[in-house]
Amino acid sequence: MDHLYQILALISVLVYWIIIAAVTARIVIRRRSIGVSFAWMMVIYVIPVVGIVAYLLIGEQNIGRTRAVRAQKMYKPYGEWFAHLFETQQYHTGIQSHHAQSIGRLCKKRLGIPPLADNDLQLLASPEQILTSMIEDIDKATLSIHLEFYIWHPGGMADSVAQALIQAAQRGITIRLLLDAAGSHQFFRSEWPEKMQASGISIARALKVSPLRILFRRMDLRMHRKIVIIDNVIGYTGSMNLVDPSCFKANSGVGEWIDVMIRVTGTCVPLLNAIQSWDWEVETDQRFLPEKPICQSHPAPEQLDTVQVIPSGPGMPEEIIHEVLLQSLYQAERKVVITTPYFVPSENLQVALIAAAHRGLCVNIIIPDKNDSLMVEWASRSFFAELLQAGVNIHRFKGGLLHTKSVVIDEAFSLIGSVNLDMRSLWLNFELTLAVDDLSFTQDLTQLQQEYMDNSTLVDYSLWRKRPVHKRVTEQFFYLFSPLL
Repeated sequence: MDHLYQILALISVLVYWIIIAAVTARIVIRRRSIGVSFAWMMVIYVIPVVGIVAYLLIGEQNIGRTRAVRAQKMYKPYGEWFAHLFETQQYHTGIQSHHAQSIGRLCKKRLGIPPLADNDLQLLASPEQILTSMIEDIDKATLSIHLEFYIWHPGGMADSVAQALIQAAQRGITIRLLLDAAGSHQFFRSEWPEKMQASGISIARALKVSPLRILFRRMDLRMHRKIVIIDNVIGYTGSMNLVDPSCFKANSGVGEWIDVMIRVTGTCVPLLNAIQSWDWEVETDQRFLPEKPICQSHPAPEQLDTVQVIPSGPGMPEEIIHEVLLQSLYQAERKVVITTPYFVPSENLQVALIAAAHRGLCVNIIIPDKNDSLMVEWASRSFFAELLQAGVNIHRFKGGLLHTKSVVIDEAFSLIGSVNLDMRSLWLNFELTLAVDDLSFTQDLTQLQQEYMDNSTLVDYSLWRKRPVHKRVTEQFFYLFSPLL
């Protein structure tokens, strides 16, 4: 009997190592960045069994067979809709800034989406301003309202938005609301879904979470976009979830969340609406492609302000926003200012930031002084030393959890949207960024970033080098997992 047990034990060990070898081969074949591959192999080899199970559950972009098949069928009709954008008078490639031209060529090649002109953008930088503006536009809606958020958290002015939507639905306005199932779990437990649906509002949960679905798709894949479209003529997007910061995570110890949204009118609004329609169809199998932008007959102006809409996530070209960020950093000539709540850059982004500083650019990164994610906070600190040594300025914002995601290049070109500078946003989640070639808007954003810096503490490299050993060890521990955060 003992001999039999020994044979079974040897067979078990052999099978286990065959599984490890197969998963390792799978990681290598996927040809992701060296850091991501190394991090996963470390997890697999250091944490027996659990590491393998973790990789099989959350190691790859698996949105589920139903969504994948549905998305495959959607490529042609949506591709034809996007192709129409190249025919509009608002699409002019020859009169953009040099910053925007290269980004436009990249997105044209990889996404099939051009930059569009004739847009009016308004930067909204306070929750009262953002939510009040939304409510006013909702009250004036005449046809439709489409919304999509990662988090809808009941309370405060968020309830006022909900009530405005109910009143709009009672006026006969068609309303569709798409919310991430995990991010908006508090909303789905509240009274609001029942009230909204009773008034005629259609509500869908994106990427539902349940134990049975673990075997069929990645569970930490999230719908992180923030979109509001009213009558296909007014749009909102940016970093703010549908929350009132005074009522959201009030006991987390990081202060109120600081966000921005962009209110936009013009030709890119139907495009934002098409992206929301894509997400809605992936979840519900219901198609509501919007009306296309109207072709203008006026001649091309001498100077053109354009907006490049850049969606990312499963079903979209891999790492498209990552490529846009890298391209923007490498073509910067004077100054780079970045705001992000979660700073865990890829190896390539880290190198691009250091290279910019070595070229003599003024590089500023503004992050929260306190973060709601302990792992991210420690992992983020592990990147400070190299950046500070290269001459990058790191500002720790004192006025709350700075949640604004923005990049300004040479005070002339900007990227703004829902994307954090971490691998989860750049590689995994459904995200949305606007590349804005509009000097007036970018100047407004530059002024706001300066206000953030004025309310921040600049990290001193000489003092940073003297931090205690136990902090250095903790930073390096979480650094090993940074490609997975």
